[in-house]
Amino acid sequence: MNRRPTPLAVVALAAVAALSLSACGSGEDNSKDNDKIAGADTEADSSTSASPSASASDSADRPDITLPKDMKSVFEGWKTGDAAKDAALADAERALGSVDDAIARGDTKSDALAFYYQDDALISEVKWVQAWLDANISWTGTIRYFDPQVTLRDKKTAVVVYCADDSKAYNKNRKTGKVDKAPASDSPYVLYNTRLERNGEGVWVTTGLLTKRGHERCGG
Repeated sequence: MNRRPTPLAVVALAAVAALSLSACGSGEDNSKDNDKIAGADTEADSSTSASPSASASDSADRPDITLPKDMKSVFEGWKTGDAAKDAALADAERALGSVDDAIARGDTKSDALAFYYQDDALISEVKWVQAWLDANISWTGTIRYFDPQVTLRDKKTAVVVYCADDSKAYNKNRKTGKVDKAPASDSPYVLYNTRLERNGEGVWVTTGLLTKRGHERCGG
């Protein structure tokens, strides 16, 4: 588990002795399958995306995700021009938001979390949110997500790979509100490799997740 603004040793999950909390994430090398990092065949633009909107074919009753004003995520190039790929990216963005929402509210049973994650990915994210609660912290600042690439394996399966920069996000004590801006000892760049499956309501649900901090693809 290693998406973190600043290092923080906490009680381990499972057999891990300690973990570094980050602003948005779950377990490193913990996935439903062993997909290699995939590249998309289109280039993403360099603009920052607005909040994603559901497509016309989307019949899902989506849960609300409301984040504190000091908890910001910026999505650069989160459009490819391909409708199917953009739908998968939009739900990958919402999935990240659902984790931050659960962390901010201190709710491991969040409807949004269970809506956008399933299987091993959901188990991992629930443990991840609980780790934040056990450490009595949330986060503040801005996380930048960039260089997304999408591979559609078929109409219902996609691999979404992207990078994150959490150099401007910091741990915040849940009780006192004190922000820890101590310099981090490791790379702020994290590579995400996710597996998404499209359900009957048209939602691209994350079912597998791998992360790697300091990966060279992201500038680490």
